[in-house]
Formats: sequence, C-alpha cells, structure tokens
Amino acid sequence: MDSIQKFINFSGFSISLILMISSLPRIASAQSPEKLKFQNWKISQNFIPPNRKAPQTTAGGATRGEDECDSDRKKSLTSLIPPNKLGLTLAERPTFYWLVQQMPLQTVEFSLLDDRGIVYKTTFQLPNQSGIIGFTLPAKAPSLKVNKQYQWYIAIACDSEEPEDKITVNGWVERIQPTPDLLKQLANTNPKGLSQVYATRGIWYEALHTLVKQRLNNPSDRTVMANWQALLESVNLKNLVSKPLVNTNNAQTK
Repeated sequence: MDSIQKFINFSGFSISLILMISSLPRIASAQSPEKLKFQNWKISQNFIPPNRKAPQTTAGGATRGEDECDSDRKKSLTSLIPPNKLGLTLAERPTFYWLVQQMPLQTVEFSLLDDRGIVYKTTFQLPNQSGIIGFTLPAKAPSLKVNKQYQWYIAIACDSEEPEDKITVNGWVERIQPTPDLLKQLANTNPKGLSQVYATRGIWYEALHTLVKQRLNNPSDRTVMANWQALLESVNLKNLVSKPLVNTNNAQTK
C-alpha cells in the first residue's frame, strides 16, 4: 500500500513538473510577435557617433553672431543632428534637415564653410506649413571633399521689423569614402535595414535621409515609423518624432 501511495505521489510531482516546464515557452512568448519585432528594430537603430575629435570653429563662423531673437522664437528652428553636431556622409552633396515652425519671414539663408571661409551660400523659401524640411546641396554647389569637415549654418530673420536679428543653428558634416566591406553590406541589406547600417557606422546624413524617404513612400509602415522613432530618440530628438515631413524633395534656392 505504501508503494502504491509513493508511486501516486511521484507521478503527481512528475506531471506538475512537466506542466510547469511546458508553460515556460508560453511565458516567454507572452509579448506579441509584432511588439518583439518593434523592440528588435528599435534596438538596432541606435546611432553610434563616429570616432572624431570635436570640430573646430571655422573661419567666418563668428560673423554669424549669437541669436538675438526672444526665447519663444528660438524654438521655431531645430536642426536634426546628433548632440555633438557632427555627422558623416557618403554623398558629394548631402541633404540637411530641420524642424521649422511657421515664421513671419519665409526666406532662409544657408551657408557652408570650411577652414578658409564660405564655400557655398544661398537662400530658399520656407513652406507655409510647419514641419521638418530638407535641403539638398544643388549641383551648382561645390561637392564635398573626402575626409574634410565642413560647418553649415541656417539663419532665419526673427521678424520683418528687425531683419538683422536672426535665429541660427549650425552643424558639421564630413564626407567619407565607403570601404569595400561597407559597400558589400549595403548591397546585401534589406531596404528597411539600410538606416541601421548607416546609423551603426556613424553615417548620420544617410541614416536620416533614408528614413525620411521611406516615411514619405510608406507613411503607414509601422516598421519604418519604429525605425524613425528609435533613431531620433537615440540622439535626444524624441520631441520631433511626431512632426510632419514637408517640402522634403528640395527647397527652391534663389
């Protein structure tokens, strides 16, 4: 009788153990596949800054002066650039992006400088809608030289009464030559993963531009939006995630 009772107790313990082990996969997969996929993409989109020294102020940079607009007006212009203000690019003529709120004056002044002074300067018109705008260096602008850092400025007058008072933001760009390994990686990467490749290599301008184009082409794609959110959050631009994209084909220069 004791043997039968021991067998029953052992059998009951074994069944309980089997049921507990069999429930582990269910616990691990409690999150929906869609949520797990979002998290994986989000982790992969973190921007890794390039290993570069802090950029030095270029000649002529001081002529821009400090912002003289009120604090509220200064918030009308934000550059989409990492905290150290430096990003790499593979392009001879990259695209720059800013968040621009509606302004009394619609003319923007863009300047590109190297260590000798102004390389290119132009003006273009803002769209009537607030949002993220893009400006690509046009064909008439000199192409960026490889392994050389350039500083750019964008300036907008605060109001028509005092056009000399301007809001200014600036950043840096350095063109690099892609390695054979990078070219191979880009060629073998799914389009939705291209921004990840650029981001992990510190190639900011392409990482951002790739996601902008993907958002414009597929505005309802949840993976693209997750990538966009993750990239901006990784460079402390979380507040710009929900901002609309406007006039991103290219600004009309004067």
